[in-house]
Amino acid sequence: MKSLPRTFTAQESFDSSVVNRRTLLGAALGVGGTALLAACGSQGQGVASSPSASSSATSSSAVPSPSASASAAASGIPSPTGAASSAAPSSTASASASASASASGSATLALAQPSVESQPDSLRCLVNKMRPFAQLDWEPSDLVEFYGHQLRAEAAKTADTMIDAAATDGVTLLVSSAYRSYAVQQQTYQYWVSVNGQQVADQLSARPGYSEHQTGLAIDFASPEGCRLEECYRDTLAGQWLAKNAPRYGYILRFPDGRQSVTGYRFEPWHYRYVGVQIAQEYVASGAKTFEEFIGTGAAPDYASAS
Repeated sequence: MKSLPRTFTAQESFDSSVVNRRTLLGAALGVGGTALLAACGSQGQGVASSPSASSSATSSSAVPSPSASASAAASGIPSPTGAASSAAPSSTASASASASASASGSATLALAQPSVESQPDSLRCLVNKMRPFAQLDWEPSDLVEFYGHQLRAEAAKTADTMIDAAATDGVTLLVSSAYRSYAVQQQTYQYWVSVNGQQVADQLSARPGYSEHQTGLAIDFASPEGCRLEECYRDTLAGQWLAKNAPRYGYILRFPDGRQSVTGYRFEPWHYRYVGVQIAQEYVASGAKTFEEFIGTGAAPDYASAS
């Protein structure tokens, strides 16, 4: 995989009470089985109460500190073969889930149901605040090097094609972050807790074992235009190109605007998740606004263990 330059100038703030996220991220960036329960992430109550889950976590978009990056690089992560996708959900189930969740954007924790997918390496694996990995420190067996980061082989191959296609259109897609291990997520989450406190950290981050980045199928993109990890990324050439074309390459926008009550995260126009071309096409055709609605699990606005 070829390397791309990674220089950024944009800034981002969460609100007036939160430490400047962009500055902290700039300082933090480096160059960068056990039997499974129902769903690649379990329902959450039992797992969330474990000491490691309740005391630490990972950023949905935040990147590990230099020490975290170094420990990840030294950990020796396995490498690659592609992963096959599972059968896609029925159109009836998808439409029903979409209509239900759309009708109640403020859906509560009680609506969440076990995922229809039971394997964490499936392209349909759903991980969110109510569905951590059943094996919290699970890691993919087919990781490959990807623009200074790591990604699962199939996702990397397709993303590379997508990046080349964007370049042909005169658009540069930079990679800010991709796979993160459970150990790196622990350090990342603790960092944000130490800076902003747990309540704010939980709005900016995912606890370790609850992060989509741990699937090895998620990418945080960036752009030479700036707006890295900011909502204004939507307005960059890169952000606009991805919004229009990413599903053609099997990638979907994971945390859409105005859907925090379902996904648990604020709008992240830079965060894309690989689900495969077939599933991505079905997702778009279904009209679902979030992956939760498409899979039919209900909303996950907060951690099951939270009051």
